[in-house]
Amino acid sequence: MRSFLFFFLFPLLCLGQSPYHEAEQFIAKKNFAKAENLLSPFVTKNPKDLKAIELLGDAYGHQKKWDDAAKEYKKLVAAKPNMANYHYKYGGALGMKALSISKIRALGIIGDVKSSFVKAAELDPKHIDTRWALVELYMQLPGIIGGSKKKSFKYANELEALSKVDGYLAKGYIYEYDDEPELAEKYYKLAINVGGSITCYDKLTKLYEDEKEPEKAIENIEASGDKHKRNAMHYQIGKVCAEYNLQLDKGEHCLKEYLLNYSAKDGVPKSWAYYRLAQIYKHRKNKKEALVWIDKAISDKDLKPFRKEKEIIENL
Repeated sequence: MRSFLFFFLFPLLCLGQSPYHEAEQFIAKKNFAKAENLLSPFVTKNPKDLKAIELLGDAYGHQKKWDDAAKEYKKLVAAKPNMANYHYKYGGALGMKALSISKIRALGIIGDVKSSFVKAAELDPKHIDTRWALVELYMQLPGIIGGSKKKSFKYANELEALSKVDGYLAKGYIYEYDDEPELAEKYYKLAINVGGSITCYDKLTKLYEDEKEPEKAIENIEASGDKHKRNAMHYQIGKVCAEYNLQLDKGEHCLKEYLLNYSAKDGVPKSWAYYRLAQIYKHRKNKKEALVWIDKAISDKDLKPFRKEKEIIENL
């Protein structure tokens, strides 16, 4: 249960006048505690206001207060049991709680997670996020408590009927999870051919990295870059080159391009690009230059992997 958890926490847009609008603005700015403080007393005074309850549940969820989020979403399910998205959000909150507690305790709520998602899927034949949740849930659960590759494929097929890209990505996920990389590669490539989104390319790149096929990973990242023109591509290539000690000139060039064109929207902080450059110079046995870059990384952000890398470089 991973990717589906992202969707159910998205704030609702255009909910109208205060406190909804103000709360939505807080959530959009990631001021989740402020949204909670605004909404909690309002919900207490207006216990039938479903919009406020849902936003409060979202605010709790963003703060990983899964019990509180589930409590609010359960109110929504009770008030409108035929609303698919309410069941989906309730199941998502319970699912996140299950991931945060012991496996023994989680067993007691997995049934509710599953039934919530299944109900959401039954209520809305076009609810894509719910079907993704069920694909992942049935693959990750052990067979003894209801895990089933066959059921996972059932929802992957339903996804494919709604969106070929989602269907192909779901099948790629199933095969990757089941340790069948050739079939996973096939479906991720189909997703790229049909959709070609950054997500499609990233799924295939990660597969290649996990399967220790860095040359294929670099080739795929470059193909993604040709289509999407992202600066983040430069970091991705540099990372693979640094990790696998290959195409070091290309890796160095890409990382320096990344730093030259860096902006916050690129995602990966500059410190990690410094770290990868240090690794590249380490592979070249250039201790002096490697120390320059690892010191820049540590100066920017003092992280354990950076300090450990410096120890390795100092011992060259």
